[in-house]
Amino acid sequence: MLHMFIQTESTPNPATLKFLPGQAVLGAGTADFPSADGADASPLAKRLFEVAGVTGVFLGGDFVTVTKDDGADWDHVKPAVLGAILAHYQSGDPVMAGEGGASGHAAFEGEDEEIVGQIKELLDSRVRPAVAQDGGDITFHGFERGVVYLHMQGACAGCPSSTLTLKMGIENLLRHYIPEVTEVRPVAV
Repeated sequence: MLHMFIQTESTPNPATLKFLPGQAVLGAGTADFPSADGADASPLAKRLFEVAGVTGVFLGGDFVTVTKDDGADWDHVKPAVLGAILAHYQSGDPVMAGEGGASGHAAFEGEDEEIVGQIKELLDSRVRPAVAQDGGDITFHGFERGVVYLHMQGACAGCPSSTLTLKMGIENLLRHYIPEVTEVRPVAV
């Protein structure tokens, strides 16, 4: 019998909770399941989507972020999510089926390769660790004519404060260190 104490933390997104099972979830990288469509890649995500009201699952190194629909109440969803996480770890199933996870920055080649390298380094060292604390991730998607395109995942996707975080936090940080950056915009993938 597996005994787990799964902690929960709120995130800046009221529709999203962060669950900490007290052990590695992915270990390295992240896996984003904004809908049940791709959940077959993860037995854990698939199990979580079976819970009524769950609309999104994001897997991090040591946490699981779950998003519910607006009509669902956390008082009903949270116990079922805790049960699904516990059942998954008791089953012995892997978190990811086959090779999966490790979603990260988009590849980039071209004349701005050096600038993009600096952008990715700042995201990895300054932005992503802070965003992971809130149960999400932000990855590089593209760079064109001074505009950095970022993909928001987990608790960050659809969070009311994410636009403010992008504009006031990340955009100011990147513009401070990299003069070629003029703006930051989110992308939907």
